[in-house]
Amino acid sequence: MKPPILLSIFTAASASLCCITPVLAIVAGTSSLASSFSWLDPLRPYFIGATFLVLGTTWYGVMKPQKKDDCGCEPEKRSFFKSKGFLSTITILSLLLTAFPSYSRFFFQKSESITALQDQTKNKKIELTVNGMTCSSCELHIESEVKKLPGVSFIKVSYEKKSATIEYDEQKVDIEKIIASINSTGYKIDQSK
Repeated sequence: MKPPILLSIFTAASASLCCITPVLAIVAGTSSLASSFSWLDPLRPYFIGATFLVLGTTWYGVMKPQKKDDCGCEPEKRSFFKSKGFLSTITILSLLLTAFPSYSRFFFQKSESITALQDQTKNKKIELTVNGMTCSSCELHIESEVKKLPGVSFIKVSYEKKSATIEYDEQKVDIEKIIASINSTGYKIDQSK
């Protein structure tokens, strides 16, 4: 039963790897690796299906009544790794991994707008097209990096629109630094527009 359990964890983690990576990248301080697994996003439904198929098959094997031997002996007691309790733990872990994109935003600092106490007329507002985002983890990853720049008073990123709206003070930061900050996360600014 160990290979199917390992397979269910692998497929569940693979289903959300593109969203787990930005969180791990921020924790590890290697933000440029965050978008490395965005190519997995189109495969997500297949990984989720494989996870449920493996878990369903494994649960069927565990729940199926054991046959008594011809001698009338009791069936052999299962080890912990073949028990319903262990399989329940693996099922919960797999479900949490599969659902990661829906609760990943809780791993980032609260995404509140940075409000500048200075004269708002000095601020410039731009909207940039960002490629490579697949979920809200990507949005929050970019926002957390750009917020570190001095002079940025507002940032809102949308993976659905593939955009980042930024207000900044031109005297403290320039557009090239903002673009470099976003590109350093592994997501790329579309400069063709």
